[in-house]
Amino acid sequence: MKNRILALAAVFALGACGTAEEPKAAAPGAPAKLTVWIMDGSVTQDLLKKFETEYETAHKGVDLDIQIQAWDGIGERVTAALASTDAPDVIEVGNTQVAQYSASGGVTDLTAKIADLKGEDWLPGLAQPGKIDGKQYGIPWYAANRVVVYNKDLFAKAGIKEPPKTRDEWLEITTKLNKGGNQGIYLTGQTWYALAGFIWDEGGDLAVQQGGKWAGSLDTPQALAGMDYYRRLQALGKGPKDADEANPPQHEVFAQGKAAQIIAVPGVAARVLEVDAKLKDKMGFFPIPGKTADKPGTVFTGGSDLIVPVASKSQEEAYELVKGLTGEQFQTELAKAMSFVPNRTSLAGVLAGDEGTAAMATAAANGRATPNTPNWAAVEATSVIKQYMTAVLTGADPAAEAKKVSATITTTLNSGS
Repeated sequence: MKNRILALAAVFALGACGTAEEPKAAAPGAPAKLTVWIMDGSVTQDLLKKFETEYETAHKGVDLDIQIQAWDGIGERVTAALASTDAPDVIEVGNTQVAQYSASGGVTDLTAKIADLKGEDWLPGLAQPGKIDGKQYGIPWYAANRVVVYNKDLFAKAGIKEPPKTRDEWLEITTKLNKGGNQGIYLTGQTWYALAGFIWDEGGDLAVQQGGKWAGSLDTPQALAGMDYYRRLQALGKGPKDADEANPPQHEVFAQGKAAQIIAVPGVAARVLEVDAKLKDKMGFFPIPGKTADKPGTVFTGGSDLIVPVASKSQEEAYELVKGLTGEQFQTELAKAMSFVPNRTSLAGVLAGDEGTAAMATAAANGRATPNTPNWAAVEATSVIKQYMTAVLTGADPAAEAKKVSATITTTLNSGS
C-alpha cells in the first residue's frame, strides 16, 4: 500500500541509496552512533542533510548514520533486523506494517512517550495503526491520502461553480457531468480504498474483532450501504468494472480531457501533466465529500510511522531522534518539501498555499486505516475485496457476495491464531 501511495505522489527520488549495514559500537568517549533507516522517496536529500547537520549540532553526543532503504524487499529486511541483536536505532515503516512488526516482539513500546510527543494531536489514520493492544509502537511521521481531482473546464461547462460538500451533492453534480461524451467520474470497479471510506462513513468496517478473533464484516447493513453508494457513483462513468485504478492508469484516462473527476492522491497531477502539459491550470482538488457538509468523507490514510527496535543499544537517544523527526519544525519542512500531510492535525495549515495538498490535509483529519492485524496483508494479497466489488457491479446479489467474502476474510485473518 505504502509504495503505491509514494509512486502516485511522484515524490522526489533520493540520489544515493545506502545499504543495510549493521551499526558499530562507539569507542569510549566517541559520539553515540545512531543508525537510521529512511525509505527511498520519503525525504529529499537536501532536507535530510539539513536535519542531520542541525541535529548533530544540537546533540553533541550523537552521530547520525542515515541509510536509505528501497521499498522492494523491505519487509524481510526489517523483520531480520528486529530479530537481530544489533538492529538500527530508528526505522521508518509503512503505517499499516506496524502490527506485523510489533507481533515479533522486537519493537519498543513507546506508550509512555505519547504526551511528550503531543500524541493528542496526531492524525488518527497514522496513530491508530501504530497502536497495538493498547500500546503505541509506531510514532506517526507523515501521511498521504486520496482526494477528488477534477477538470475545471468540464465543471464550468456543466454550470457547476463549486465542488460538492456532501455525498448526495456529489452524485447530483456527477450526473450533470456524465453527458455529451464526457464521464462524470472515472472510477474503476476495484478501487477498494474508496469503497472502504464509504463503508466507514456508514458506520461499518472491513473487519472487526469479536471475542479475541477477527471477523470479516462486509455483510453488515452499514458495509452494504457503502457498497451501494460506490455502485451508484461508479455507474456515472465508463470505468471498467473488473480492474483497479492502475489498469489502465487512471491519470492517462484523465489526461484525455473527457473524465471530469478521478479519486487519487494530489501528486497524480504531475503524472497527468506528463501526458498533457496543457492541463496545468485546469485541474482542481477537493476532499471526498462526507454524508453531511460539516465533515469530509472518511479516507484511508497511507503514510509512515517511526519505530525503535528493542535491540537498539541507544534507546533514549533513539527516542530523542524520533522526537526531533516528528516535531513541529521538521514536520513543517517535510510537508512543504514533499507535499505530504504532517503528523499533527494542528499543522494542516502549513499546506494552505497548495490546493491539492490543502484538500489532502483537510481529508486527513478524518482518516482511518485498515484493520490493525498482522494478517491484513494476506487479505489484500488475495484480492478478495476487489473480486467482491466486481461481482456486485456486474449484477450479482450484494448480500450473498458480501457474506461469502466476509467468510473468506475471517478465515484469512485468523490463520495461524
